[in-house]
Amino acid sequence: MSLNERETVKRNVQSFSINNLKKIKKQLLYWANQYGSCSFLDNNNYASPHSGVECRVGVGAINIFSPSEDHHHLLKRFLKDNQDWLFGHISYEYKDALNNKPGATPKVSEAEFEIVRFFQPEIVVLLYLDKIEIQTIDLSPADVFESIYHFIIPETIINLGAVDLVPKISKDQYLNSVRQLQNHIVRGDCYEINFCQEFSARTTINPLFIYQRLTDLSPNPFSCYYKVEEKYLLCASPERYIKKDGNQLISQPIKGTIKRDVSDVFADEILKNQLLESEKERAENVMIVDLVRNDLSRICQESSVEVSELFGIYSFPNVHQMISTIVGTINDNVDFANILEATFPMGSMTGAPKKRVIELIDKYEIGTRGLYSGTVGYISPENDFDFNVVIRSILYNESTEYLSYQVGSGITHYSNPEDEYEECLLKAASIREVLK
Repeated sequence: MSLNERETVKRNVQSFSINNLKKIKKQLLYWANQYGSCSFLDNNNYASPHSGVECRVGVGAINIFSPSEDHHHLLKRFLKDNQDWLFGHISYEYKDALNNKPGATPKVSEAEFEIVRFFQPEIVVLLYLDKIEIQTIDLSPADVFESIYHFIIPETIINLGAVDLVPKISKDQYLNSVRQLQNHIVRGDCYEINFCQEFSARTTINPLFIYQRLTDLSPNPFSCYYKVEEKYLLCASPERYIKKDGNQLISQPIKGTIKRDVSDVFADEILKNQLLESEKERAENVMIVDLVRNDLSRICQESSVEVSELFGIYSFPNVHQMISTIVGTINDNVDFANILEATFPMGSMTGAPKKRVIELIDKYEIGTRGLYSGTVGYISPENDFDFNVVIRSILYNESTEYLSYQVGSGITHYSNPEDEYEECLLKAASIREVLK
């Protein structure tokens, strides 16, 4: 089936009532893992005014978009010709395709996820709190539901043992790099920069077991179990990159983190207030809010971009986070590719001003980010979409046995390098726990 033949796709759609969300979600996850292309996007029952579906799942690649070069031009054409569901990812190095960076094709990370990949699924499943909707092209939705409902989950899942991860840079190297970045800030090169480090190992894991442990410990609203043949993203992200709902765009950058004290409600509330009142964290947050407002203003109607929530404090299992929400009304004839041009990579994972800090990230970080600080999500047949920020995530390549995770923090003039290092470890606490 060629792209031009897929301008309109007729799907068979049927809904079925459910009475045990937890059970059917687990069966859906294991059922989806049978497929070489699998995207399991999980809200983890997180209440939000901008979410309504518990899980969106796409499996079975009828068509795959994954060019080896000319990524952005070909993506524009692919999206223009397609009016069906798409699930997929965009790696951080897609920035080079957007910025026309001279030289070779953008580097692929050691986990070997492609720079950009989307697939048109044979089966789409939308899981709500009380029902499940199944959309297929050739198959019977009722047959698919039966296969999910009666899927046999193994009684025991073997944990293959602890993983000993090694940092790509030493703590001393990290601290020295932060100090050098602060010198750039003093010179006026930038105001804030997100600096990341990677931990990796050669090992064998059970991806389903690790994903379940990760989301049990850290059930965040932009989690996903994402499988591309032998490559896996096990993601417990709390952050939305960008969502389109009709003519409205929504971005929710996170800047500001503090540990929780779940053993003491009073102490935990003090920590929340400490985060809210922190001049450093508020300064970081407002800088990224201004950056996102500027990005959205390039593609939204004049005077429509506004901050609907500034410095919102949200609680997750291990940390409190400062999240702001920016919304805008999109201009006519603006598509997903145009939105990428204006907003990618997301400001919370770069800093400000974006162009200069991207150059500094390339200079000071060891290796490539790959899918980390990229995005995973879906595009609907109506051209609505929702994409996360890939953080709090494990990348695993089964064929090469390469496993890694990355963590970062926002560096400003006021940053204490030791504190930034400790913040990185805090953000990775759940990952380190599940890999024990």
